[in-house]
Amino acid sequence: MASYNRVVLVGNLTKDIELRYTPGGTAVADVGLAVNDRRKSASGEWVEETTFVDITMWGRTAEVASEYLGKGSPILVEGRLKQESWETDGQKRSKLKVICERMQMLSSPGSSSSGGRQSGESGGSQRASGSSGNDGSDRDNAGAAGRSAGSNATSTAGQREAQPTGDGPGYDDPDIPF
Repeated sequence: MASYNRVVLVGNLTKDIELRYTPGGTAVADVGLAVNDRRKSASGEWVEETTFVDITMWGRTAEVASEYLGKGSPILVEGRLKQESWETDGQKRSKLKVICERMQMLSSPGSSSSGGRQSGESGGSQRASGSSGNDGSDRDNAGAAGRSAGSNATSTAGQREAQPTGDGPGYDDPDIPF
């Protein structure tokens, strides 16, 4: 039978990151992530629930996280679940943790603590969290359409021609699924 082990979490770090290295020189960091959930109770009141998750980051991901992130920093983590078991005073213990395979820094708007790299990645964080609704390929398509239409405008990386929004032609098409 096939198995699938994938976890995607968005939350805030519960403490500053302490970077350490294995004897082989590989960077490793154990961090805590607080993930908030808001739901309605049976009585109709909104209830806030926080889940704390242990996460292990390896290699360059751990180094970048320790350099740019601190307590309270919002991040998106993608990885896999792993169960750790150990014995303390003759009693067996275990816990689930997430092994981070991908981390995205999510800077909050107007944040005064965002460093150069963190603020530079905020565009990618919107795509990672699903708020922009595209994968960035429309940038390439828009540039190709502008060049093939014979426009004399120079196109550089990261720039594209203006696109209509909201009330422009083509947005009243009944075949659009939204």
